[in-house]
Amino acid sequence: MEIKKTNYLLLLLLSIVSLIATKTGNHLLNIEELYYNSLTINLSAHQVERIFEVQKKIQWLYYIIVPIVILLKTIIISCIVYIGIILSENKKWSFSLLWNYTLKAEFVFVLANITKIAWFYFFQKNYNLQDLQYFYPLSALNIIGYKGLENWFIYPLQVLNLFELSYVIYLGFKVGKLANANTDYGLKIVGLSYVPSLLLWVTIIMFFILNYT
Repeated sequence: MEIKKTNYLLLLLLSIVSLIATKTGNHLLNIEELYYNSLTINLSAHQVERIFEVQKKIQWLYYIIVPIVILLKTIIISCIVYIGIILSENKKWSFSLLWNYTLKAEFVFVLANITKIAWFYFFQKNYNLQDLQYFYPLSALNIIGYKGLENWFIYPLQVLNLFELSYVIYLGFKVGKLANANTDYGLKIVGLSYVPSLLLWVTIIMFFILNYT
């Protein structure tokens, strides 16, 4: 019961930190102005104003969607890894504890978002909306650059980053601890469960981008 209570508190904290980081980034990087300038290329000023009015009216939904997305994401990943543990160990472990580790690992991606904000605020001060959309700190895409690339090839290069690697390593370490084994064992479990699922997700996103852009 205590670990479940901790998990819900972690979920709440993760949601709050994610929301604060996003809102702060939007303010510091003038996201609204960038969107406005981008929309006025194809739409009239009146149409753009209407879009922003509607957006302001439904922005409260964002505060509901973020916790739900985090909840679903961490639960799904925990289930995938849990199945991997059961198939390897042929016995059950604490799902609540595994979810706890997955929630903690999710803070890695919050750090990635904060790093992105800091990069554009302190270093790359001359940027446009595409620069912000395609940038992912410490990713393969930043080395190659998005200009000239096909749209469907951008997302996998964003996913290929050191924050994702850190996430896998942390989760592997904790899974090894959960199974009373070493980190290598935990990484094997994560590598055979989470990583293929991530690759499948990336493939699905690439397919949709390729067919609907």
